Amino acid sequence: MSTPTSQIPATPGLDPAIAARLKRADDGTGRGLVPAVVQQHDTGEVLMLGWMDDEALHRTLTTRRATYWSRSRQEYWVKGETSGHRQHVHEVRLDCDGDTLLVRVDQEGPACHTGTRTCFDDGLLDG
Repeated sequence: MSTPTSQIPATPGLDPAIAARLKRADDGTGRGLVPAVVQQHDTGEVLMLGWMDDEALHRTLTTRRATYWSRSRQEYWVKGETSGHRQHVHEVRLDCDGDTLLVRVDQEGPACHTGTRTCFDDGLLDG
């Protein structure tokens, strides 16, 4: 027997106090994305950059598994769900302007889709 839609509990969203502090980028989709800089919690190593909307941030805070919005696939993804290279979230911080998140994680395996530890090891830019 199926449950009528009106009786299915609503999934709680992002805390309104947190949502009010976010300054979201207008990416033309209406999603209101915020860049999320991902850092290894114990070494400070910068691992990657992801994008979050309110729902991705809510999922990250409640599950402690890093969840992002894929701009190319137009869907949510949990880091490591298919690769096994999970990110266990220790803390999430909001910068002073409210427009960037810092996600401090314990990274299992490589963070980059290329198989490297970090997405920022592919060439130093010299001026």
